[in-house]
Amino acid sequence: MTTEIEKPNTPHIIVSDLTMAYGDFVIQRDLSFTINYSDIFIIMGGSGCGKSTLLRHLIGLKSPAKGQVFYGDINFWDITPDERSRIMQKCGILYQKGALWSSMTLAENVALPLEEYSGLSHSNIKEIVSLKLALVGLAGYEEFYPSEISGGMQKRAGLARAMALDPEILFFDEPSAGLDPVSARRLDDLILELRDSLGTTVVIVTHELASIFAIGNNSVFLDAETRTMIAQGDPNRMLAETDDPKVKEFLTRGESAVERVIE
Repeated sequence: MTTEIEKPNTPHIIVSDLTMAYGDFVIQRDLSFTINYSDIFIIMGGSGCGKSTLLRHLIGLKSPAKGQVFYGDINFWDITPDERSRIMQKCGILYQKGALWSSMTLAENVALPLEEYSGLSHSNIKEIVSLKLALVGLAGYEEFYPSEISGGMQKRAGLARAMALDPEILFFDEPSAGLDPVSARRLDDLILELRDSLGTTVVIVTHELASIFAIGNNSVFLDAETRTMIAQGDPNRMLAETDDPKVKEFLTRGESAVERVIE
């Protein structure tokens, strides 16, 4: 970790005039927004609006039909695949279902990126694995297999693996999907703790209102009908200030939903 923790309000990722498409079918167009250092940035919108597709563009799995993605001053899609790979080694990714290898223990899962990229000794890797599992509340579970723990614990184990290489940026795809409210809240608290203690930039695809309002400080709202972004900024401020009925409907989903979030 370098000095990112000292750089709030400084651009970490810049998306400029981005169009996403599969062949001739445009998913989203004219996306322009900035993710700052230490942001917890929410990608939100209704089903089918392209949230996960945008994440794929940010992590190098899908190239834009048009526009640019910058990591700092580096044009991500204007460099070689090897150079993109080096940038992504500074990032951690937690997929929707954790994506743990079922035939490996939690320790073996977390050790994978360290064995692949770090060049550290076996004893050092073992020490780091135990530390990362402890950070997510899984100390003592090193020899457990994914099938032997709960869904919430699997998500936390996936987070430990995503953190293995001390990433500057963490990407999450629907981290609360399939979790009960208590487990989802614990995961939110853990994400906040990581951001506050390590200065990590966090980018999250989610539709969960509780998470959006509890941890997000910046966001972009994608609209499936117009196929572009129709709002951006702090979600709480967005709710208070928006005049767009689509944004208002999504962020309230009825007064009872807002009351539950506020509580």
